[in-house]
Amino acid sequence: MASIRNRNGVWQCRITRKGQLPISKSFINRADAEKWARQVESDIDKGSYTNLVLAERTTFSEVIERYVIEVTLKTRSMKEDTYRLRALARHPIAKLSMNALTPNKIAQYRDERLRVVSPASVIRELSYFSSIINHARREWGINMINPIPLVKKPASPQGRCRILSEEELNRLYLALIPRVKNANHWILPLVKFALESAMRRGEILGLCWENIDLDKRTAFIPLTKNGESRLVPLSSAAIEILLRLPRNLSGKVFPINPPTLSAAIERARAKANLEDFHFHDLRHMAITRLAIKLPNLIELSAVSGHKSLTMLKRYYHPNPEVLAQKIA
Repeated sequence: MASIRNRNGVWQCRITRKGQLPISKSFINRADAEKWARQVESDIDKGSYTNLVLAERTTFSEVIERYVIEVTLKTRSMKEDTYRLRALARHPIAKLSMNALTPNKIAQYRDERLRVVSPASVIRELSYFSSIINHARREWGINMINPIPLVKKPASPQGRCRILSEEELNRLYLALIPRVKNANHWILPLVKFALESAMRRGEILGLCWENIDLDKRTAFIPLTKNGESRLVPLSSAAIEILLRLPRNLSGKVFPINPPTLSAAIERARAKANLEDFHFHDLRHMAITRLAIKLPNLIELSAVSGHKSLTMLKRYYHPNPEVLAQKIA
């Protein structure tokens, strides 16, 4: 039911319905207020009215904070995502109401961020925007149109294709050989194992002896990046690497934390004079090598752990000379 009153020379119209948030709006004259009330009540009766009150009253930063608490803190990437989302909540765009998040405002944010960070980072941030908005619409009753699909995303950067030559790989191995008594003896076998297994860094660092079956040549990963478990087949060379490793009291196959590994790889990269090399490039190399033995992409994905063949193609870099021999 609508109630209309004059306050300080302005006509205020308020509509209340059971089970819905009150709807109100101010007008210069009473006739406009009555017309608006009739239209809104008619739309409510027909079920076509969208109540934007909550979207107008709630800021994007409030939604982000609620999303962090109720959603992000329950995910595997909790630490990284929480840091990024709270940084986003401090940006001026987060001060806008949800209803004010128009495609134009998002496009302005995109252009501003592109002057500071890479296109890949902006694409990731826009993906955060979309996930948060969709969750707020589905779960928290915030009625609004998700503006992200209406905003042109930056061109996706070309995937990395860094493959070390045999000479470069030998230089890396030499740089990783422990030279002093208290040097880290785990890094070199870990790098060789990564190249043999095609496993991700997190999977390798989380690998425990209890999950390795040396006889069946498999490694069980309870939780992968995709949120599922998987059984990784291991090559004979990978098994040989494992057999030569000492056992650590922690039960971890490679008792190293990520920062230690990153620092060691960076030192070795500089020492070996390797340009544009990252640990993750070993996975690219491993999958490329495996592709020669497993030309069937379904089998290759079973080893690499990719759920999507589209994603696998980003890592799969066949040697054109080998392909030329196959089609001769």
